[in-house]
Amino acid sequence: MTSMTGYAYEEVSSEKAIVSVEIKSVNSRFLDLSINLPPYLNPLESFFRTKITEKVVRGKVDVYIRVKELESDAEISADTGAAKSYMDAIKKVADVCGYDSSNIPLSLILSQNGVLNSNKNYDVEKYKVMIEPVFDKSLSKFCSDREREGQNMKNDLEAKLLKLEECAAFFKEFQPKMEVAFKEQVTNRFKEILSDNNFAVDENRIMTEVAAMVVKYTINEEIVRLHSHIAAMKAELKNNPTPGKKLDFICQEMNREINTIGSKNQFSEVGAMVIQAKDNLENIREQSKNVE
Repeated sequence: MTSMTGYAYEEVSSEKAIVSVEIKSVNSRFLDLSINLPPYLNPLESFFRTKITEKVVRGKVDVYIRVKELESDAEISADTGAAKSYMDAIKKVADVCGYDSSNIPLSLILSQNGVLNSNKNYDVEKYKVMIEPVFDKSLSKFCSDREREGQNMKNDLEAKLLKLEECAAFFKEFQPKMEVAFKEQVTNRFKEILSDNNFAVDENRIMTEVAAMVVKYTINEEIVRLHSHIAAMKAELKNNPTPGKKLDFICQEMNREINTIGSKNQFSEVGAMVIQAKDNLENIREQSKNVE
């Protein structure tokens, strides 16, 4: 099991450049991947995107790749004609405005567009070779961080599921007692009403009413389905490396059974256990939103 939240940062320095890769993620229903590269490295985006999607199924993932070159191989050229034109134009403006045109700073001329031109040939494959090992290290750390947090979540989910299983076992154990109690309640009520009116007690009528009440209030089917859902969730936690969506669906089914048990309940002991079951289920549901 893997958490949807994680973080990793890796930086490597050489004589030519400093390369850094930062990866971080938070919860999301689906995979929402954003890769931030220097514009001249955009051709490499699909390459790094594939590497992420091979490891990550869900989550909002942001990747930042930075390259700071310490040695530049850019070719700088000067357009002297443009520089002279700028100088002549600036002198004219200075003369018209009454300024001394003999001390125009060189920096003003150099700052004009087109005077100095930089020409750099970006070899994408060269940068790919430079970035890939740093990226792989960062991705490995990122996955390890998510797996570590995912194991903690799995332990918590299993503990909550165990408590939920104890609630289901209580319901199953209490169900025969509920049926006995129903029978006693109906029998006593019939006897009370009939004795007050001096009527004979009709055992068949009593048994018919008891049977109707048992059918109406029995929780056997809900207990069976609840145990089935618990077994399904155990299997997901054990066998599915990305169980998040399935866990959420199973939680919905469990909630339906527990609510039905609560609506049929006539006993305070069962009511208290329903509350406990719903509390554990809510914790499981919230935790399931944090895993892939």
